[in-house]
Amino acid sequence: MLKQRTLKSLTRAVGVGLHSGQRVEITLRPSQPDTGIVFRRVDLPQPVDIPVSAPAVTDTRMASTLSKGGAKVQTIEHLMSACAGLGLDNLYVDITAEEVPILDGSAASFVFLLQSAGIALQNAPKRFLRVNKLVEVREGEGASLKWARLEPYNGYKLSFEIVFDHPAVDSTGQRVEFDMGRDSYSRDIARARTFGFTKDVEMMRSNGLALGGGLDNAIVMDDYKVLNAEGLRYDDEFVKHKLLDAIGDLYCVGKPLLASYSAFRSGHALNNKLLRELLTREDAWDIVTFEDESLAPAGFSQLARAW
Repeated sequence: MLKQRTLKSLTRAVGVGLHSGQRVEITLRPSQPDTGIVFRRVDLPQPVDIPVSAPAVTDTRMASTLSKGGAKVQTIEHLMSACAGLGLDNLYVDITAEEVPILDGSAASFVFLLQSAGIALQNAPKRFLRVNKLVEVREGEGASLKWARLEPYNGYKLSFEIVFDHPAVDSTGQRVEFDMGRDSYSRDIARARTFGFTKDVEMMRSNGLALGGGLDNAIVMDDYKVLNAEGLRYDDEFVKHKLLDAIGDLYCVGKPLLASYSAFRSGHALNNKLLRELLTREDAWDIVTFEDESLAPAGFSQLARAW
């Protein structure tokens, strides 16, 4: 059968939160089958477990934030994206503050950490959420239109399109497609960094955001150009980062998807709205396993390729 996956051993990382600027340590630990991905706030007087689910995402301003009671963990999307890209089903994430460290601004550092710890197969069937009917959410109209949709597909593929009125972004690729059965997450998507504009930094910091951001963990642009000395990692790094975020946001549904996702100018809020809409439509999805892994869609039966 196609089996669930966790880590072989624990691994740790220390960094700062992109928005909080706080020092934070995370410990990634193996967990039992059917646990899912669970964040554990170990810095609180009484540790709080926050299992990942679409309804647990309670704030989507600039990042995806999980909450349970008074405890929260924000900026989970890059780590969640790495877990989805490597096919990890079960994981405990012990965290010593309320924000996942930004590290280099992409998912690459998390991929490295997870692969270094090793991926272990578990004696339980991997459970997929299969989309059976089209589900779409839309916001705005005209120049402000945004939309995101999920459609049936025997596998997992994503396409994303952005529109930015900025010379540095407009000179790069505006649309990207990624298919889990054909492409390599680690090679093609994971290294794309978050990005921002100097004109927005003062406003964001006055609102307590981007306090830990800088040239070492984000692409930063003035009104005309990229300020990072090394330039871009991909010719289409901006749209690839938006797709990286979407992979992480969608993995908050709690299981790997069998679906085709497409989006135009979507973000954390619309991605979560799409998941919530999907889950309310009980006729639009079901849970499936593959007793014969040779019958699983391409890209799921093999452990993720290294760099």
